[in-house]
Amino acid sequence: MHRGKGMKFVGDSRVPAERKPNIPKDYSEFPGKTEAFWPNFLLKEWLVGAVFLIGYLCLTVAHPSPLERVADATDTGYIPLPDWYFLFLYQLLKYTYASGPYNVIGAFVIPGIAFGALLLAPFIDRGPHRRPTKRPLATGFMLLALAGTIFLTWESVVTHDWEAARAQGKIVAEVEVDTESEGYQIYAEQANGCINCHGENLEGAVGPALVDLDMTAEEIKDIAVNGKPPGMPAGLFKGTDEELDKLAEFIVNLKSE
Repeated sequence: MHRGKGMKFVGDSRVPAERKPNIPKDYSEFPGKTEAFWPNFLLKEWLVGAVFLIGYLCLTVAHPSPLERVADATDTGYIPLPDWYFLFLYQLLKYTYASGPYNVIGAFVIPGIAFGALLLAPFIDRGPHRRPTKRPLATGFMLLALAGTIFLTWESVVTHDWEAARAQGKIVAEVEVDTESEGYQIYAEQANGCINCHGENLEGAVGPALVDLDMTAEEIKDIAVNGKPPGMPAGLFKGTDEELDKLAEFIVNLKSE
C-alpha cells in the first residue's frame, strides 16, 4: 500500500474556516424598508422611549395623583370606586342579575365568557386574510367587546355621584375628639346611625365632615331634627331635647387646631 492511497478527509460544515467580524448586512439596496436591529433600530426605540418617559415623569410632577384620607377598615359608609379602566365591570355589578345573590355571575361568569371569547377568537377564525370583512368572527368579537366596554364605562360615569365620592374621601383637618364626653356618647349611640354617616371621628363618610362647621347650635339642631335634603332625611334624631342641646354644643365646639 502506497503512502496516501485510500485516505479521505472529512470536514465539518458547522465549523467556519474563517472568522468573520460581526458586521451588519448592507441594506442600502432597500432604503427606508429595513435596517440593522443593532444598533440602528434599537437606538431609535430607546430614544423614543426616553422622550415619552421624561414627558410622563414631568406630567406626574406637574399634576400629582389626588389623594384621599387614610383608609379606615371600620368605615362601613365608604364606597370605593375603581380606576377608570375597571369602571365597566363596576357598572356591570349594579345590574339586577349581576349583583346581590347573583354577584358570582357579574364578577366571574360574564367577564369569564367575554374574555374567553376574545382568547378563543384567533383559534376559531384561522383565516389568512387581514381585512376585517374577511374575518367576521374575530371582527365581531372585537366590536362587541369594544361596544360593551364603552357603554358600561359611559353609564358608570354619568350615573355616579361624583360630588359624594369626593366628599367621602376628602382629606379634612384632624381634631382631637373627646370620645368620653357626653356629647360624643349621644352622637355614637343614636340608633339611626350618626356615626355611620359622619364617621367615628366626625371626619365624614357618606355624610359630610362635622369639623369646623360654620353653623350655630340652633342650625345644627334644626338639621338633626328636620334633616337636610337630599342626603339626610328628617326624623333621624330620636333623643330628648336635652340630649339634642348637648349634641349640638359638642359639634359646634369641634374645631381643628
